[in-house]
Amino acid sequence: MPASELDNELISERRHLSQSRAALGRMRGRAESLFASGADVAGDAYSAETLGRTLSRRVAELADDPDTPLFFGKLDIEQTAYHIGRRHVTDDSGEPMVLDWRAPLSQSFYRASVRDPQGVATRRRFGFVKGELTSFEDEHLDRGEELGTKSRILTAEIERPRVGPMRDIVATIQPEQDELVRAELEDSICVQGAPGTGKTAVGLHRAAYLLYVHRERLRRSGVLIVGPNTAFLSYISAVLPALGEVEVQQATVDDLIARAPVRGHDAEATALLKHDPRLAAVLRKALWSRLAKPVEPIMVSDGSYRWRIDPGPLRQIVDEARREELPYAVGRERVRARVVALLQRQSEYRTGNSPNEGWLRRMGKIPPVRDFLDNAWPALTPEGLVVALLSDAELLATAAEGILTEAEQALLLWPKAPRTVKAAKFSAADLVLVDEAAGLLEREQSFGHVVVDEAQDLSPMQARAIARRSEHGSITLLGDLAQGTAPWAAANWRDTLRHLGKPDAVVVPLTVGFRVPAVVVALANRLLPALGVDVPEAVSLRRDGDLSVVGVPSAAEVDAAMLVEVTAALEHEGSVAVIAADAAVDRLRAHLAAAGLPAATPDDVDSEARVTVVPATIVKGLEYDHVVVVEPAQIVAAEPRGLHRLYVVLTRAVSRLSVVHAEPLPEPLRAA
Repeated sequence: MPASELDNELISERRHLSQSRAALGRMRGRAESLFASGADVAGDAYSAETLGRTLSRRVAELADDPDTPLFFGKLDIEQTAYHIGRRHVTDDSGEPMVLDWRAPLSQSFYRASVRDPQGVATRRRFGFVKGELTSFEDEHLDRGEELGTKSRILTAEIERPRVGPMRDIVATIQPEQDELVRAELEDSICVQGAPGTGKTAVGLHRAAYLLYVHRERLRRSGVLIVGPNTAFLSYISAVLPALGEVEVQQATVDDLIARAPVRGHDAEATALLKHDPRLAAVLRKALWSRLAKPVEPIMVSDGSYRWRIDPGPLRQIVDEARREELPYAVGRERVRARVVALLQRQSEYRTGNSPNEGWLRRMGKIPPVRDFLDNAWPALTPEGLVVALLSDAELLATAAEGILTEAEQALLLWPKAPRTVKAAKFSAADLVLVDEAAGLLEREQSFGHVVVDEAQDLSPMQARAIARRSEHGSITLLGDLAQGTAPWAAANWRDTLRHLGKPDAVVVPLTVGFRVPAVVVALANRLLPALGVDVPEAVSLRRDGDLSVVGVPSAAEVDAAMLVEVTAALEHEGSVAVIAADAAVDRLRAHLAAAGLPAATPDDVDSEARVTVVPATIVKGLEYDHVVVVEPAQIVAAEPRGLHRLYVVLTRAVSRLSVVHAEPLPEPLRAA
């Protein structure tokens, strides 16, 4: 275009942005007005509450961040222009000014190409600085023009410095990512993603897409995001609200199973055993062994008549309920209801009248019926079952026969039984067993869709806990087998998917990275042969990164070298992380503070400090522009799967990586 025409186009696009923001403001204003008057128009308290929640959610969904572009692209299709953005915006007459990126037509923004233009004549990308439209870039697909990864605006957005929580990637979704994002709700998918390939973003954007396409269905059943720790959840917490989705539940696995406080601790071998899926079979045997065959009749009096039920019919009731394979607590109530039904039929036969509801409730709680239930189908709690199993050697031996060895049983037994269930000091691994027991006793809420990130570290029992919460829904499983650091980390995805109840889910590899520079990926890839996992090497499209390995003569000089690297990093834009073995974190933070550089913790997502000191054990899933890794050998030595942990640590940098060390580097890195 001539310069004057370019200027006019830019002015026109800025005008459309301004008008779109004004329209979004009016949409929010109308929602706020309806919210304010909702209680006056609702017919009753329940309707008022329901309407209030709906309108409050709508107000939140229409929030506008002036620093975030309202649209990032534009399609010209059959001489009609469509602006593509983070949410749907209409003018006062209802005509669309911005199409939601999840709308069917918007798919062409991500997938149209010269080979398959999908009716798109021109695709335009917009460049922004703090929400202000500064540039645009056109691809004339009808003329055979396609930029792909040579797009300067696309590259600038991918490489934009990281500050604060994770951002959405709606402007930069690649075709292979878009296929995963728009997969059907019924499909469960496992994404094996190398570092920097955007697997976390794919999972979050799939959740947002499914909420757009299946809003009412998923609003009833819910969407759950499961992350490895609270620092990770804080890091990703802004993505879905930025896309207008404010009703997604986030939790760690520990949050999901937190039925009791953690007050105990297990040796590593004991914890590993408690995460073994064989414990599910042991718990099941321990639970159902509590049933007893009735041998005495029930004699009941209602004040006017006496009723009798012989052992034969009672045994039949118990056997039928057991064969129905109901949750234990549901089965107990089913037995109670059928016993009362037998009493009801006797009463109807004797009196000719149907008993009222009060009589039925009284018969269900009358001592003879209650005593029968307590003997034949005892009431249990999840905590009580686990306490009994871990405290009673005889019960454990019976339940574990043919499943666990005597040595393994000895590992599980508590040295001293607690006086009461409430006095029990459960360990974190015990709570996995308690949750398994709860799943045997009662039905869990099943979410319509569950996204599980860093899933390579799920134990089989943790996977079963998630499976109970996605029994009637689908999952998006995200992870990288090379980053498995837990003692029970997965060696292949099929085992994990089986424990999740989705054995037929498709496994899709993502190997092309857009965030981690090639020089950093090449260093981390040196570790892969030593990790014992069958995953393809990551490949990065980034050629702009920087890597420095700084060796110092003694441990006394390591902190000073770290400070030099941090000071140099602060001369660039973006976030800076110092990552070290957990035991070194306090020392490094104090050294930075003494130098006048206060450092945040990973949980301080709102901190203005540009430097964060991060323990190696919680860095998984996080990204920083410049990473300073202190003493890789100490990170490796701190845990059995230390090389896997180091692989995670090295791949957190999205622009520059510095490695500072006095101790010899781990063998796979020495050639670097």
